[in-house]
Amino acid sequence: MSKPQNAPGDVRSKGLVDYLNDENVRAVLYQVVAIGLIVLAGWYLVSNTLYNLEQQNISTGYGFLDLEASFEISETMIDYSAQSDYATALMVGLLNTVKVSLLGIILCTIIGTIFGVARLSSNWIVRKLATVYVETFRNIPVLLQLFFWYALIPSAFPHPRDALEPLPGVLLTSRGMYLPVPEPDNAYTLMTIAAVISCVVIYFVKKWAKKRQDATGQPFPMLLAGIGIFVGLVLAAYLAGGAPTDMSMPALKGFNIQGGYNISPEFMAVLIGLTVYTSTYVAEVVRSGIQAVPNGQWEAADSLGIRRSIALRKVILPQSMRVAIPPLTNQYLNLTKNSSLAVAVGYPDLVSVSNTTMNQTGQAIEAISIFMSIYLGLSLLTSLFMNWFNKKMALVER
Repeated sequence: MSKPQNAPGDVRSKGLVDYLNDENVRAVLYQVVAIGLIVLAGWYLVSNTLYNLEQQNISTGYGFLDLEASFEISETMIDYSAQSDYATALMVGLLNTVKVSLLGIILCTIIGTIFGVARLSSNWIVRKLATVYVETFRNIPVLLQLFFWYALIPSAFPHPRDALEPLPGVLLTSRGMYLPVPEPDNAYTLMTIAAVISCVVIYFVKKWAKKRQDATGQPFPMLLAGIGIFVGLVLAAYLAGGAPTDMSMPALKGFNIQGGYNISPEFMAVLIGLTVYTSTYVAEVVRSGIQAVPNGQWEAADSLGIRRSIALRKVILPQSMRVAIPPLTNQYLNLTKNSSLAVAVGYPDLVSVSNTTMNQTGQAIEAISIFMSIYLGLSLLTSLFMNWFNKKMALVER
């Protein structure tokens, strides 16, 4: 009596060779082997590192963050002293990095847009000057530019005793710029809250205005309404807080300037260097974005009697942004990462504070892992915001 034949497709009918010849099986097998090798290599590196640290009596872990830092930081945005812990010190470095990166992104966008438009100007002088600016600063390494501005700023201004005062209360010295600032008061907290509320109100008013225009065809003066809402709410909060007028004015006391707010030469050098360098790339992105817009858009605006400046602002630039946003995201990421070079001119950014922490505690791996993770997080947040903005600006197909 013969044995029954296996049905077609029966798994038992396939041998090992048949499985290995199956492309899907091989693909899964290769991935499993690759993941296994990666896990094995990671296990080897971690275990070997821990063993070597143990042999050198170096402790591991992040418990050092609760220890006293025992070093001062020249520029802080929050309360900090040498008695603060390492976690607070790293937070100070993070805030300094975010401050210079955020201001740099805003300024390089404005300057880059201006020079990008200027490169397409019909005026020969304007076009050539913009070209010289872009080609000069784009081809000089950013680190050299930081050194240049850091050497120029202190030598360009006098000693605090001979400080320049271009405006009342504004002092320019070799130790930085000093600005008058309001004395701390609860009214300014109320004003901040009012500013946030006004932004929310403006958002909903803008949505209502768009629906109204779609329904009736009548435009709503959103710009004037937004300014009125913002100024009105903030002014009301200022008056409700007692309308304080006390100011902290910078003045020479002893051998240095006391009072006011100091913008250090290190911060100015980093901000100017990063802004100038990145703005050249932004200018090229803006220029290429404008050139990507079909000429028919210019011709349509001309046929409607729209001035060139208004056509650029209302018609061309909004369309060019759809092309420019992805490369702009890369430039913003580059600026944020290039801010780590600030340590070269003594600006107390995240890398500088982390280096001091690493030297004092010996926790090199932990300190490096912290600021690597922070830079990764900043880059991912920037990408997330720009991707959202890119989707918002994209054309919606009906």
